[in-house]
Amino acid sequence: MAEIAATLELDATDLRILDQLQRDASLTNQALATVVHTSPATCLRRVKRLVDAGVIERQVALLSPQRLGAGLTAIVEVTLDRQGAEHLQAFEARAVADAEVRQCYRVTPGPDFLLMLQVADMPAYHALVQRLFTQDANVRNVKAFFSVHRAKFEPGLALPSPTLSS
Repeated sequence: MAEIAATLELDATDLRILDQLQRDASLTNQALATVVHTSPATCLRRVKRLVDAGVIERQVALLSPQRLGAGLTAIVEVTLDRQGAEHLQAFEARAVADAEVRQCYRVTPGPDFLLMLQVADMPAYHALVQRLFTQDANVRNVKAFFSVHRAKFEPGLALPSPTLSS
């Protein structure tokens, strides 16, 4: 599907739809069509095309970690002792299976992984450290950074400007 999305031409209407859905995916098709200045049938067809092409991966609700008891955010660099494909895949599988690991990236250069963790508090972080890092003999180094203030959190993407022919 990624290949389809890479070759999919997006016009100004597609970009308006994507922009609005990034702002509020709970809009009804009728409301979305009104905001993007198109008919409901056209809007529905375009949204389906964007979903089918993989441009829209999924629609979710963004929750408040603080209001749900998961107020500690940690950004963690993990370096493995052995970086063979099977070792990287094994650690990645364990990391993504943990509910408190909210994002997992293989990165280069530097550490092997960058993890975004959302936990209740320091005891919850310590428990995660024990199960994910300490018990894995292949984990060589862990460097954690704890958020003291979130200045910006914007999960949406900056969209390109429409071309003049759109």
